[in-house]
Amino acid sequence: MTTTAGIEMIASRVAALQAQFASMTPSPAATQAAFAQALDSATSQLSATTSAGTLSPASVGTTSGLTGDAVVSQARRYLGVPYLWGGTDPSKGLDCSGLVQLVYGQLGVQLPRVAADQARMGQPVANLADARPGDLVAFGSPVDHIGIYAGNGVMVVAPHTGTSVQIEPVYETPTAIRRIVADPAPTGTADSLPAWASSGAAAAYAPLFTAAGAKYGVPPALLAAVARAESGFNPGAVSSAGAQGLMQLMPSTAQGLGVNPHDPAQAIDGAARLLANNLHTFGSVPLAVAAYNAGAGAVSRYHGIPPYPETQAYVQRVLAYAGEAL
Repeated sequence: MTTTAGIEMIASRVAALQAQFASMTPSPAATQAAFAQALDSATSQLSATTSAGTLSPASVGTTSGLTGDAVVSQARRYLGVPYLWGGTDPSKGLDCSGLVQLVYGQLGVQLPRVAADQARMGQPVANLADARPGDLVAFGSPVDHIGIYAGNGVMVVAPHTGTSVQIEPVYETPTAIRRIVADPAPTGTADSLPAWASSGAAAAYAPLFTAAGAKYGVPPALLAAVARAESGFNPGAVSSAGAQGLMQLMPSTAQGLGVNPHDPAQAIDGAARLLANNLHTFGSVPLAVAAYNAGAGAVSRYHGIPPYPETQAYVQRVLAYAGEAL
């Protein structure tokens, strides 16, 4: 079946041929024959392209050596690029499907231009629980928005006018989830730490992140990322708001947890318990991180990440730090 992109390709070719032959003065019969021959050639080219897999939904997803993690890594390069409706040039701006097409195209996979067509590529994924990094998550019926799943309930996406390419939660059940890259399950595990957590100031606390993560069922990478965002691994840090220690616990929170916020082992243990409770309550890493920053009450009140610039930036920063291992 010819896709929308295929139809557009033929229409564009027809228009070009019409303009070309309009300026010529051979006999009508000769012009008609030449036009028919050229149009047939263009249609044949489209058919060959489709059968080769560029536009054929089922054939996409067999690129050898490409992984979903590589797709997400490539997409992260465009974080901060302004949203531009119809945008395909990152120097000017990108829209949601422009981002998807650009990222995959740079990795050797040609996808259609519009979200509705992209959402028919590759293989279907039953639900978000089965999604892997690199999968496409599409929204709307008909589909009018699309992003690249990054794991743990978040996606890399160009949301809408006035925003930029960013990491944000998968805010509703996708209309379609499509696997473009047929790679094995992600190699990252719940016990892994980002590479940066094994060097510099973070290295001293790596065993504590791993132990507390295992104890409370929290990814050690998330604990390390929170510590990096909160204090830069300074156990003596005190914020202007009064938050204390490596994990920047407020005195009342630390007291409720029964920990000394300036003792790294106790602070990490308390933060792990707090994050575990947030994960249980809200069911997603982004919301758990938002609750750590703004409080569980704010997340419940807004039914998602609160519209506080500080909290929204904090969530993106923590997820970016943790993303290598999550």
